[in-house]
Amino acid sequence: MGKIATILFLCSMVIVQGIDEGPKAVEHWFKNLSQKKEKITKLHFYLHDTVSGKNPTAIQVAQANTTSQSPTLFGATLVLDDKLTVGPETNSTIIGRAQGIYASAGMEELSLLMTLNYVFTCGEYNGSTLSILGRNPIFHMYREMPIVGGSGVFRLARGIATAKTYWLNTTSFDAIVEYNVIVIHYE
Repeated sequence: MGKIATILFLCSMVIVQGIDEGPKAVEHWFKNLSQKKEKITKLHFYLHDTVSGKNPTAIQVAQANTTSQSPTLFGATLVLDDKLTVGPETNSTIIGRAQGIYASAGMEELSLLMTLNYVFTCGEYNGSTLSILGRNPIFHMYREMPIVGGSGVFRLARGIATAKTYWLNTTSFDAIVEYNVIVIHYE
């Protein structure tokens, strides 16, 4: 990418995102925080986690020496860049990506430590993120994970993401997970 193309791309990102992320703009935002009102936003989408095949979206990057003998795959660590969609269908409209790391952190129950960002790529939240950090016992019907922050329109966000497995291939561990998110942030 040439220098001019790079500059145009970066400038278009600021316009598309609709919120200035520069240090002075962030400082200004904080100075005016007392005038802002808290807002509750509800989101619903599906995460498509593919660990098998030619184009996986989650790749194992580490494991313990004993991971292969563990019934819970304790110590397996994966990096993911999963699509977030409006519906569960693989061809559903993409609204963003889930990018981060999950690791098998339970010795007696298959439970993942999730550290990820929902990165929104379209609509009113384009360019904004929500950060998740929590425990995900994947065989429970519902799993609750805290939202510990965000960026863009979700600056200083806090809330809860509730996960429910919509579909799971028990051989490959490919999955589609339904998420309902309730987040408090500022207008």
